[in-house]
Amino acid sequence: MISPEIMITADGSHTLLHPILKTTYHSIHGALKESQVVFIENGLQAINKNGIPISVFEFGFGTGLNAWLSLEFALTEKIAIEYTVIEIDPITESIWSQLNYPIIHPFPNGKYYFDQLHHAQWNQRSTLSDSFNIEKRKLDWREFNTSSKFDLIYFDAFAPESQAELWLEDSLKKLYDLLKPGGLLLTYCAKGIFKRRLKSVGFQVESLKGPPGKKRNH
Repeated sequence: MISPEIMITADGSHTLLHPILKTTYHSIHGALKESQVVFIENGLQAINKNGIPISVFEFGFGTGLNAWLSLEFALTEKIAIEYTVIEIDPITESIWSQLNYPIIHPFPNGKYYFDQLHHAQWNQRSTLSDSFNIEKRKLDWREFNTSSKFDLIYFDAFAPESQAELWLEDSLKKLYDLLKPGGLLLTYCAKGIFKRRLKSVGFQVESLKGPPGKKRNH
C-alpha cells in the first residue's frame, strides 16, 4: 500500500497528497485556515445558539483536522457536540503522527486530543471529553445508513475532478435527507454545476466568505 505524501500548505500547516488520486486533502493555500473558515466559522459558530447541543456529520475523516477543530470548539465554547464521520481509507499512525496541527495551532491538551481522535475505535461511539462524542464509521458512503439527523454536514470529499460520483444528485439527495430542518451543509466547492445540483435536490444555496485562494463556499 502506497502512503500519502505529507505536504506543507501556504499557512504552514500540513496536508496530504493522495497517492492514487493525485489530489490534496486540503487547499494548498492553507489547510488549517480552510478548515477554520469553511467548517468552524461558517458552520459551528454560525449555528451555535444558547448552548444547545450540536450534531455534526463529516464526509471523510481524512487527517482528522476538521474533527479536531470541532473538538476544540466544543471545549472552548462549552457546547456539547455529537460527531459522526465516515472514512473508507483511514491514514496510518505513521502518517498522522507526523502532522503538525497541534504544533502550529496549540490549545490546552491539543496534542492529546488529536491523538485520541485517531486512536478512537472505528464503528463505535467514543467519549473524548464531557462535551465531545465521536463515532468513526469505516465504510463506503454507499453503505452508510443512519436514522440520525444532523445540524451540520461537513462535505469534505475529494474534488469533483477526482471522485465525480460523490458530487452527483443521488449522493447530494442522500446528504439532504440527513439534515435536520434548518441544518447546514458546508463545503469548499463553489462550482456552478455543483450549486445547480444542490438546488435540484432541495438545498437553498448561499455563497459565503471563503478561505484564502477560494472565492466562496456553501
